[in-house]
Amino acid sequence: MMNERTYKITYFQRKKEKIVRLIIYLILIFISLPIILSYLWLILSSFSKGMKYGIIPTEFTLENWRFLWQSVEGYPNIWEVTWNTFVVALLVMAFEVFISSFAGYALSRFKFKGRVTILKSILILHSFPAVSLLVAIYYVLNTLNLINSLWGVILLKAALEIPWGSWIMKGFYDQLPWEIEWAGLVDGYTRIQVFRKIILPLVKPGIAVAAIFGFLSGWSEFVFINTFILNQQTWTLSRYIKGIIGDFRFVDYGLLTSISLFYIIPTLIFFLFTNKYLLEVNITGTKG
Repeated sequence: MMNERTYKITYFQRKKEKIVRLIIYLILIFISLPIILSYLWLILSSFSKGMKYGIIPTEFTLENWRFLWQSVEGYPNIWEVTWNTFVVALLVMAFEVFISSFAGYALSRFKFKGRVTILKSILILHSFPAVSLLVAIYYVLNTLNLINSLWGVILLKAALEIPWGSWIMKGFYDQLPWEIEWAGLVDGYTRIQVFRKIILPLVKPGIAVAAIFGFLSGWSEFVFINTFILNQQTWTLSRYIKGIIGDFRFVDYGLLTSISLFYIIPTLIFFLFTNKYLLEVNITGTKG
């Protein structure tokens, strides 16, 4: 009897890890189910003439995707709008990566007065929503004659993302020992050559993370586009979708869901190729 009881306890302990893992998976599936069903409805609706009871497709059609080969009446060409979206996303990403790479290095390696205060301020300022700055931003953009210009949105969005990108890059630089730079200096490299030839290749994952955040931030931007872009020719996809919604009582949901799916696809592809870098994020605080 004693041996049998001991065997049962040992068997449970051996299966305990799998049981816990199964419970965690079930909880995650339960939490994710509404999101999964929402995306499934989005896909089905984009290829259907209607949805019976709101969830069952009635008839397959490609008519909802007509915006790919012809302009929707009253709206700009979708490919011009998509190009504008890519321009915003890529330039925001480029500015953020370029400036954050240098700023993060300075915050990590150089000791100067106010450095810790700057690092703490980045977190505090990042917690405030950008929408609270709309009035001040309007006066600045109007003074620079950048209202109704994609350049205004690009520079604004990059300026707001650079501090956070610098914080992320600092975390990656902090992981590199000083000895690596000293070895380069001993070999005759200048400080700039050490940074370019030794340090930057070692923080490629950090650069990739900053690029991911910059691209997604620019791609998904809506508030500033909706506020400061007045001309349809400079719309991005987020503003285009808002225009398609119009009056919700008369919206074409088939067209709306297909354009929404079209808007999501590039970010999904981008994420599939870059998600491994997000696992390497280190945003440790004010080391040193």
